[in-house]
Amino acid sequence: MLIIGIAGGTGSGKTSVARSVIDHLGADKVNLISQDNYYLDHSHLPFAERERINYDHPLAFDNELLLQHLLQLKQGRKVLSPVYDFSNHGRSSQTVEINIKPIVIIEGLHVLSDQALREVLDMKVFVDTDPDVRILRRVLRDINERGRSIQSVHDQYLSTVKPMHDAFIEPSKKYADIIIPEGAHNEVGISLLTIWTEKYVTRALG
Repeated sequence: MLIIGIAGGTGSGKTSVARSVIDHLGADKVNLISQDNYYLDHSHLPFAERERINYDHPLAFDNELLLQHLLQLKQGRKVLSPVYDFSNHGRSSQTVEINIKPIVIIEGLHVLSDQALREVLDMKVFVDTDPDVRILRRVLRDINERGRSIQSVHDQYLSTVKPMHDAFIEPSKKYADIIIPEGAHNEVGISLLTIWTEKYVTRALG
């Protein structure tokens, strides 16, 4: 099994890159796992306290569970992935069954920030997109998909998103095997990643 990690700042296009690879290779060959679903569960806390948590820090994620699931998949065992509810800042009661496929793509802010995660990745990718583009995408996503107000997005960006990006996410770029500027708009970068992935899987299955 090939495990590809795709990291990058908020709104950089990580998911779009992953979906472009899946479109090229076929959904029957690729599992896509979002690190966002592995936020630590704080549902036991009052909502007001949950709102104050720094969700952009590497320690906000349950990487121990994520790593456990990746290793189980590599051993040929299906897993039940958690589902995170952003509107409530807590884990949903639902789970998603992930069956065995030749390729697993794990995408998220801190996929390359954690040494233990890096060690299970066969390929490490960083999506590098202009900060102005990233923040505009984040504003639209958080308002349209997560029910946030423009003021809350503004406050969170200045207090946690940008500082955590500068402190942890940008420095993790040095661990990448491939850097793809401008995300899914970079057709050459997507093609190279897809071709390499196809060759790797063909060798592994052959």
